Amino acid sequence: MRPTVHDIAEKAGVSLATVDRVLNRRKGVRAETVLRVEQVIASLGYQRDLAAANLAKSRVYPLVFVVPEGENSFMRGLEMAVHEARRRSSVERTDIRLLTVPPFDEGALAYALDGLNIEGLAGVALVATESPAVRRSVARLADAGVPIVTLVSDLPSARRRHYVGIDNVAAGRTAASLLGRFLSHRPGKVAVLAGSMLVRDHVERRLGFDQVMRAEFTDLEVLPVIEGRDEAETAERLVGEMLDRERDVVGIYSLGAGNRGLISALKARGLNGKIEVVAHELTDHARQALADGVFAAVINQDAGHEVRSAIRVMKALADGVDLVDGQERIRIDIFLRDNLP
Repeated sequence: MRPTVHDIAEKAGVSLATVDRVLNRRKGVRAETVLRVEQVIASLGYQRDLAAANLAKSRVYPLVFVVPEGENSFMRGLEMAVHEARRRSSVERTDIRLLTVPPFDEGALAYALDGLNIEGLAGVALVATESPAVRRSVARLADAGVPIVTLVSDLPSARRRHYVGIDNVAAGRTAASLLGRFLSHRPGKVAVLAGSMLVRDHVERRLGFDQVMRAEFTDLEVLPVIEGRDEAETAERLVGEMLDRERDVVGIYSLGAGNRGLISALKARGLNGKIEVVAHELTDHARQALADGVFAAVINQDAGHEVRSAIRVMKALADGVDLVDGQERIRIDIFLRDNLP
């Protein structure tokens, strides 16, 4: 049987009110009494049920999500998932605030983080952009005791407490394995479309992709990355210029957003279905491209799962309790035309 606060009070020779004050680190208890109660707690192996305690106290967790604005369909899906979480706030005892910043703008992200009111803040989840300014802003929040969670794109060199997202190196390796098999040792060039190499998820996907391509598919030449800023118009123009310049492109890896522009560039040149394409995120446009045979495969991550996981992680960090790793692991999903949900 698990020890209770009644057991602690009896063994320590104090009242239940004194035990409660010690557990909640409230004033009004002599130092020697605090020490005695803490020794009894340790000897009994008592562990608080913080979830029950917080429920009894009606604790509310103020949380902030910071995501990029713009036309990136996946980020808009992430934003919708945050709004859905806000509708569950009364049940989950959260008070969620959503901030949007310009994509790939490290200065704007740092400014948004520096402007947060940290009084009582239980956690911040952000889609990270790599820069010294962002790392300094994260450090300031960490110094103030605010748990930081990175979402989708990690910032391991900063003082974040947890990362919620897929293994992006593994996602890039998966894309290379798929593309290489689809091409069946057909020689030629492979283009890579990214949003920006300032974000770690895009860097890691390219790293994983190159690892497999160089080791297993040496008859394919990987071209320099195209940075389309996750903008359809920019991606269409840059991909179109590349296709007009490089006549022997047999495959494309789209590791970020901008898929609408990629689709338009392929269709405008009558290349849909003639170039094997592996892309990321099962948005409406990517789903239709799979159905039409423009894309061969789409690698996906569940935005709703990521937001729900980030909330669970921030609440656990605020309470100082352990995470359930299996529950917070974000899967890499692979969709073909044949298994579209």
